[in-house]
Amino acid sequence: MRSQKKRYHTYGSSWFKRIAATFLAGSIIQSPISVFAQKVPSPTFSNQAEFSYTNRKANQIFRGSTSQIQTIQDARLVDPLGRILGCGGEVLPDYTGYTVALYDPDPNDSTGTELGQLTQLTPTELPDIPGNGVFRGIEPNQTNINPFPLDNSNQGFYNFLFDPNKGQTDAGRTYILVVNPPANSGFSQRRIKLEINQSTGGIQDNIVRYTATSLDGQPISVNGGIQITDRVVFVPNAETVGLDLLAFQFDLGLCPAEQITITKTGDRATAEPGETTVYRLSLRNTGDAGLDNVVVTDQFPLGFKFLPESVRGEVAGESVAVTTEINGSTVTFRTDATIPVDAVLNIAYAAKLTPDAVRGSGRNTATVNAQRVDNDFAVKDGPATHLLKIRPGITADCGTIIGRVFVDKNFDGEQQPGEPGVPNAVIFLENGNRITTDADGLYSVKNVLPGKHTGVLDLQSLPGYTLAPNVKFKERNSQSRLVNLEPGGMVRMNFAVTPSFGEGAKK
Repeated sequence: MRSQKKRYHTYGSSWFKRIAATFLAGSIIQSPISVFAQKVPSPTFSNQAEFSYTNRKANQIFRGSTSQIQTIQDARLVDPLGRILGCGGEVLPDYTGYTVALYDPDPNDSTGTELGQLTQLTPTELPDIPGNGVFRGIEPNQTNINPFPLDNSNQGFYNFLFDPNKGQTDAGRTYILVVNPPANSGFSQRRIKLEINQSTGGIQDNIVRYTATSLDGQPISVNGGIQITDRVVFVPNAETVGLDLLAFQFDLGLCPAEQITITKTGDRATAEPGETTVYRLSLRNTGDAGLDNVVVTDQFPLGFKFLPESVRGEVAGESVAVTTEINGSTVTFRTDATIPVDAVLNIAYAAKLTPDAVRGSGRNTATVNAQRVDNDFAVKDGPATHLLKIRPGITADCGTIIGRVFVDKNFDGEQQPGEPGVPNAVIFLENGNRITTDADGLYSVKNVLPGKHTGVLDLQSLPGYTLAPNVKFKERNSQSRLVNLEPGGMVRMNFAVTPSFGEGAKK
């Protein structure tokens, strides 16, 4: 048999530049911020040979190929990509002024929750300049700076790269991730503690476990928990596969610092045994999502008897059902109604004073708890207090304060036809009590002791409005009013407002 001629061809050999393994803390972010991830196939070296030979005697050509050999690149922990989002997972309208930073814990703090120095990260560059000893960076944090400022071009994405050669991915290493919103954003700072646990030893030792704990009490996951532990993560090498990852997969949201406010008001300042006082709870949704599962707890003082049949509830002028539970002096209100954004749930009820009321403080307090409808995160506010002075005798010398909050179109400080009242406005009296206007912008307080009294309009209770300038009386260009109530008399305390985007005062 003649010698057979063999020919070999090699296909598919991939080539890449290895980078020092790094780890990105970007999939943990912050309040109550979401982490998004994709799974990308691990990079491989692929080598396969195809051969052929000719049997000249038989005049036959034989062809074949070897099996494909794949070698997974030695990947280490690298580039998770994080993103700062709103409490409901939405993109924020403006990222100007936001920063994300990574800190080492304070070594002098035994709890491991206080901030130490900024974590020293290995500098990177993008585009990469070959041969200068600086590692290739990753967008958006191309130079691996810490802290990293966000802007609208990166739409909330951020990343940090860790260097295992400095021990930054060793088991037991702890970091604190901090998100700092600008002062006028309405959001509060968030802190997340990250602890790297022991590797499981699988998939080339690139499966790790970690613990992420919220240090600010706000939820760290979509189920409302403040800690995530014992999660397995595999992250391939960033230089080869890009920014995609499967790591630290939980949602974390930047939620408004104040999402619900409770205001408690009463219909009188003083009372005596045998009288009935009417209270009003105003629950305003100041967040960015509807609120449901509303629960209000009201602690009554000694001698106040709650009247269950008096309870009424309404949202935007529509009646809603409110149930009550009584446990001693504590009354709990519940409703299935949803409070829309910027809307107010009003709950009115009455209590009768017994002879024991003269031995009590006359002060009751109320708190509210609710849940966001988009992610079930809990919100709360309170306590809101109301003080009712109890007098044992008759109240013939007491007077009444009346007033209104209205839109002043001609800036004269008086309400004319066509100038509507403003509902749910809050006025603070000098003793800390609050008054809330009705649907027509009117309010009144009976049984007020004679003397001087001060009221202040709370502009935060009137989104979209500001104090109207008064072109006739300069002393009324103030949020406060001072009145002198005579015994058995009545005084008026009005407040004029105007839309904050309206025209200036008329000349």
